[in-house]
Amino acid sequence: MVSGLIDKAKNYVAQKIADMKKPEASLSGISLKGINRECITYNAKVAVKNPYGFSVPVCEIHYNLKSAGREMASGSMPDPGSLKGNAITNLDVSMKVPHNVLVSLVRDIGSDWDIDYELQVKLIIDIPVFGNFILPLSAKGEFKLPTLSDLLSK
Repeated sequence: MVSGLIDKAKNYVAQKIADMKKPEASLSGISLKGINRECITYNAKVAVKNPYGFSVPVCEIHYNLKSAGREMASGSMPDPGSLKGNAITNLDVSMKVPHNVLVSLVRDIGSDWDIDYELQVKLIIDIPVFGNFILPLSAKGEFKLPTLSDLLSK
């Protein structure tokens, strides 16, 4: 009898957790952020909708940028901030791609001077009581490489 009551309680809690609203996110394309002697920095924007009436901390953002099956950039951003309650928060994910990596992808560039990419981002959000929640995102697209005039103007 007691075990049946415990099972009912577990099922009730599991159902409530499954029905609980969770943060949602979308990933926009990549844009050129900056150029220096060592690398080109690209930026991706992540819009995260927080359904809760309170701020929720983002513990970490992991990213992996690939082209033609090869990794161009990967890393993590610890403690990027918090998501405002009942709002959409925009987060910037900066990725530094060394020049030598871009040179190795020259055959993918072609005549239009762009590179096809695949970006994977994981947001680790700390939801009170439930703990860490991982929100995976991915996007595919293409971005333009800077031209020689872009490089000289920096």
